[in-house]
Amino acid sequence: MTLETARDLQRTLGAEIQPGLSERELDAVEARFGFTFSADHRVFLAAGLPHGSRSWPDWRNGDPVDLAGRLSGPVEGVLFDVEHNGFWHPAWPPRPAGTSNALQVARSELATVPQLVPVYSHRYLPGTAGACGHPVLSVHQSDVIIYGNDLGDYVRREFAGRASHLTARATVDFWSYFVNGGPGIDVTAPTPHTPYAVSAPESIEYLRMLALERLIGRPHHPHQLIEAGLTALVLGVETQSLPLLAGLSRTEHESAGALFDQVLAELRLPGGLPGDDTGIPWEAARWELVRWWLRLIVRGSMAPGAGGDVITYEGWGALDRPRSLRPFVDRVDAYNGGEASPLGTREQAIVTEAERLLTGPWPPLD
Repeated sequence: MTLETARDLQRTLGAEIQPGLSERELDAVEARFGFTFSADHRVFLAAGLPHGSRSWPDWRNGDPVDLAGRLSGPVEGVLFDVEHNGFWHPAWPPRPAGTSNALQVARSELATVPQLVPVYSHRYLPGTAGACGHPVLSVHQSDVIIYGNDLGDYVRREFAGRASHLTARATVDFWSYFVNGGPGIDVTAPTPHTPYAVSAPESIEYLRMLALERLIGRPHHPHQLIEAGLTALVLGVETQSLPLLAGLSRTEHESAGALFDQVLAELRLPGGLPGDDTGIPWEAARWELVRWWLRLIVRGSMAPGAGGDVITYEGWGALDRPRSLRPFVDRVDAYNGGEASPLGTREQAIVTEAERLLTGPWPPLD
């Protein structure tokens, strides 16, 4: 990232931009709090210091106690889950029987993990000296998801509703576990849902929705495309390429994408897909997908928390944060934030809001 690129990004923030931090100021912050900014984060702050909202860390004049608390937030969140939700990382020594002993071991292990540095609200970048290009992570206790392929992608998505279609993975030890194998999800990975079609029309609708996901750049595992083809074939859909797609073996998975596109063409689905004709990339397609994802949540084909993260990332954020989706996003944030209410209650709140949205006009009125 260059200073010019960073300044261009900061024009989209809708925040007051104060003069950037000097090299001396950046060094002083790192020395005072005992961490290191990544290279792109350092350039971003040198270009200008976003201000005017508590969500932006004020590294120049902010309350030191508040800044220290935000830096320790990710670790303290994991410790909360160790104490209250039974979390234990598989790479740690066996969990001691007593809670206090477990916390002592966990705290010792967490002292060695890569530092996460707040960017905005609960979005963090790994603090790795001289490194750039790390994904931005959204962190709520042990619920960690990717919110941008890198700092620039995150800013464009969060504040301008635009992002690249590249797929990112978490890049630092320990925190990668939550995204790639732990309880959190990677919202840029294939949508975590189960197929639902029980009739030929539903199987064609399912193929169309997968096509819409591919249109906006969401990836799919080959087996998902093959399974969708097999379901359609079993339910009586007939096209020349459908048996070929459904019959692919594991060694032939690389052909799934091309055969899937052939099936779509034979069903004449591409002609019915919405175009990209507004200032928001694939706006009409995203609204269709948000409605589909909401239906998946309501019918139980996608977990409320995981589905809510996808809708927040690919819908609300990419659609320039429409007010009509704000209540839904608030419920997703409450779920991710680990509020005192039971997990089932927080999940039901997401489902209830999804049902409400689906009963109204579409797209929902702002």
